[in-house]
Amino acid sequence: MTQLKQTKFRYFYQQFFSHISIIIVAFLILSILFAHYVENLVYSNKAEELSSYGKAILKDIKENPYGTDQTINRYSSVLAARKMSFSMFDQDGNLYLVSKNGPTIKGLSKSEWEKIKKGQTIIIPIDYRRFGQDGVTFVVLPYIENDKFYGGILLTSPISGSSAMIHQINKFLLYTILIAFGVSFLQSWFLSRIHVIRIKRLREAASLVSAGHYQVHVHSSNFDEIGELANDFNHMVDKINASMEEIESLENRRRQFMADVSHEMRTPLTTISGVVEGLKNDMIPEEDKERGINLVSQEAKRLIRLVNENLDYDKIRSNQIQLFREDIQLLEVLEIIQEQLDLQAEEKNNQIVVEADPDVFVNADYDRLIQILINITKNSIQFTSDGTIWLKGRSEGDSTIIEVEDTGIGIDPSEVENIWRRFYKADISRTSNPYGEFGLGLSIVKQLVLLHNGEINVTSEKGKGTKFVIQFKNN
Repeated sequence: MTQLKQTKFRYFYQQFFSHISIIIVAFLILSILFAHYVENLVYSNKAEELSSYGKAILKDIKENPYGTDQTINRYSSVLAARKMSFSMFDQDGNLYLVSKNGPTIKGLSKSEWEKIKKGQTIIIPIDYRRFGQDGVTFVVLPYIENDKFYGGILLTSPISGSSAMIHQINKFLLYTILIAFGVSFLQSWFLSRIHVIRIKRLREAASLVSAGHYQVHVHSSNFDEIGELANDFNHMVDKINASMEEIESLENRRRQFMADVSHEMRTPLTTISGVVEGLKNDMIPEEDKERGINLVSQEAKRLIRLVNENLDYDKIRSNQIQLFREDIQLLEVLEIIQEQLDLQAEEKNNQIVVEADPDVFVNADYDRLIQILINITKNSIQFTSDGTIWLKGRSEGDSTIIEVEDTGIGIDPSEVENIWRRFYKADISRTSNPYGEFGLGLSIVKQLVLLHNGEINVTSEKGKGTKFVIQFKNN
């Protein structure tokens, strides 16, 4: 099926033509209204001028009836100079006094004549049908005295002068519109160009992001929707960057984890494989077979412990562990730790000392608290020989403080923060010293303490010992 090619109507032209069309329509409407207003204003002013002259003539005649001829002659000269003329008529509509080029009264309709008889003034701004001229403005004023109609006065003025004035005004208006249209044209082009450039920047930035470049940043503002869109775009890119960094970090951690797990499992698996092959091929003397079987058992337990610790660690990290917190007597817990690990401590000629008052309680999950203290105490036993390990507890404000302190080999200050990492091994593990491995125990400890909304800190000095301080809030 042939796909029809769609013709693109660029956003620049959409903006430009929409602006121009709105301006053109607005100018047309305003110019028509203005021209109509000016035309009405000019003719209305002309009609008012005729009315004022008519009223003045009638007033002078009323005040000086015997000087009517002089009044008529005087006004005839004045009105003739202004291209105006007038005629006077009686109550029957017969002309009895006509100025130079004065109009007749026969052009009035019956309804207009009735209005005049009733004392109403007739004002016609534009007329092209009556009085035999090209177009006039005329006014008819009645002459009323003692509530009796005696006639009136008809004044006319050709509209040619007013039309010329209106033509000049319209001509000036046209020039003004053309100039304003030109300025609007340039302004519309400029504003449309600005909008298109801003959208083009967003489009180019989006193309870079789709190509895998996530360090893009566009200028944003809160001035309009495009600026807000740019702001949202920057937030989106920042989130993508954070996600990519997190993905990269997770990938690095996954690689490191696989390498660490492989390294941790290689040694016990190699030992188990070697012993099993030796037993299978009768390469191990009879007196060493029991020792070999014990070694296989220990290494198998080590593998099981490693797997369980990994599962435990992942459950803790993914918040799959549910805590059942309660108030626990700390002295009882510390004595249980002492009892469980006393044999391991004696193997290295260490002594475990408990220091805590019976009235000190800690609000925690019992099983997880035991797990935390066993891991830390085992770590202290591992790095201490012929020394002492103190398990201390005390209340401090609204918190309970637990301390595990030893007189072991200590940790280098530069490596203290690294002990919380999975399978971290200190520099001493790279020597023949067997006590360089921290494994997963302390990583689990850190996560469990954080789950309790607690804090754990460690201080250590090389060759003098290490001290773990745990703080639990009692709430």
